[in-house]
Amino acid sequence: MRLSPLARISMGLVSLTAFLLLIADLAFHVFPDDVEIARQVRKRVSESAAIQLTSLVQKGDFETIQRTMDGVAARENEILSLAVRRSDGQLVAQTGEHAQHWVPPSGGNSTLTHVLVPVFSGKDQWGQIEISYRPATPRSILGWLKHPLAIIMYFVVIGGFLAYYWYMRRVLEHLDPTAVIPDRVRTALDTLSEGVIILDPQGRIVLANSRFRALVPKSEKTLLARRASDLPWLRGALPEGTEPPWHHALEHGEAVHDAMLTIPQDGDEPRRARVHASPILDGQGTARGCLVTFTDETDLERANANLAAANAELEALNQQVARQNEELKQLAAIDPLTGCMNRRSFFEAAGPLFVQTQEAGGELCVLMCDIDKFKSINDTHGHGVGDLVIQQLARILKAALRPSDLLCRYGGEEFCIVLPDVNMLQAYVIAERIRFKVEAQAGPGVRSVPGLRVTSSFGLSSIGLGAPDLKALIEQADEALYHSKQTGRNKVTRFDDMMIEKAGTGADAQAATVVLNTAAGG
Repeated sequence: MRLSPLARISMGLVSLTAFLLLIADLAFHVFPDDVEIARQVRKRVSESAAIQLTSLVQKGDFETIQRTMDGVAARENEILSLAVRRSDGQLVAQTGEHAQHWVPPSGGNSTLTHVLVPVFSGKDQWGQIEISYRPATPRSILGWLKHPLAIIMYFVVIGGFLAYYWYMRRVLEHLDPTAVIPDRVRTALDTLSEGVIILDPQGRIVLANSRFRALVPKSEKTLLARRASDLPWLRGALPEGTEPPWHHALEHGEAVHDAMLTIPQDGDEPRRARVHASPILDGQGTARGCLVTFTDETDLERANANLAAANAELEALNQQVARQNEELKQLAAIDPLTGCMNRRSFFEAAGPLFVQTQEAGGELCVLMCDIDKFKSINDTHGHGVGDLVIQQLARILKAALRPSDLLCRYGGEEFCIVLPDVNMLQAYVIAERIRFKVEAQAGPGVRSVPGLRVTSSFGLSSIGLGAPDLKALIEQADEALYHSKQTGRNKVTRFDDMMIEKAGTGADAQAATVVLNTAAGG
């Protein structure tokens, strides 16, 4: 386990303090001498006990001697045992395990733990007082660990380490760590467009360039020597439950890219920043710091949002233009009065259909329709009623036709209908059905003119009658329509029947019939 520089400094200060205390003790005896103190105390205790016991021995009051000895032993906890012994070696009185603790001092001289006091009766020695004391210094490791000097050293080492550690940490927080960074480095970092901070191994800010300070809320005054994760505005910028990217970089020695932060601003919209955290590794691959860059993407996101809004608006305008173009196309292709195709759009659709049918050898018929005596309706009831009659005819035609059929207002009150995949007989039936509906519904449909009677005439031709193109086919149907009007109106005329009728009877009629049958395919 590698200690941090701050812990190593604190341990050095503690060791220096302990060393100074020991030097002071050697020079000035700062700490009390346990042996000397014990010698003085035990000397006084021994002298006092000897005076009392000697007086009692001379009186022969051995009962009082025992009580006195018990009292002295109880009062002085340093005494292990106490005894009065005659010159012949007989114990007169004792307290404690005297036989266990007493060791006669060599040469009859008292020691710090075994004190011997002679008792005289007249000029002769009657006996002696023997006192056994506890050792003045510890005799075991556990005893030394409980010694007051050891306790003082514990306090100095442990308490001093904690105090120095706390004090040095506070001091370092108020020092300017940028003083060790060359000015040219700080100047170079200030020229970068990204915000940059350099963190120490504990995640404290060692340097912050001007671009990063521009991201900081104005209410934040100090940055240096503070843990980046302890800055409230920076901690709040992280997504909830997300580890700061520089933590991962410092702990695992791996770079973290593209972390997004939303940094609040005082009285302004938050700033969006993209964060990259790269560890600064030593030779052993240990992270000794972290380089964190903040790329302000607020303006870019705002520009992208504006661009997206502009694109959405442009798309809406394009859709509107497309709808308007479609409407214009419809207006250009549709007759405004009837809602039917006009002639231009009709030929654009019917021309290719004619060619396709002709090449495939299929069926296709053209039906021309015209309102009978329309000029009389206009002259009698006005053009407004005439328009209503045209609209009624268009409504009836639309209702009678299929989606694949083409309906065109060919001009004025005249309509042209293309019926694909329909032969002449089928087309004739359709035309008769429409004619009947026009006669039954068109007049009553104009409610502004009660009793108005409207009829229509029809001309019919088929691609099988030999028309080389669509225009020729329409002209055939138009001739048949004209024939219907000339022969009584409110009727349907087939072009082939008209040709036979015009040819007359006899050889000419037979020739016309042969021609028409040949054109029809049989």
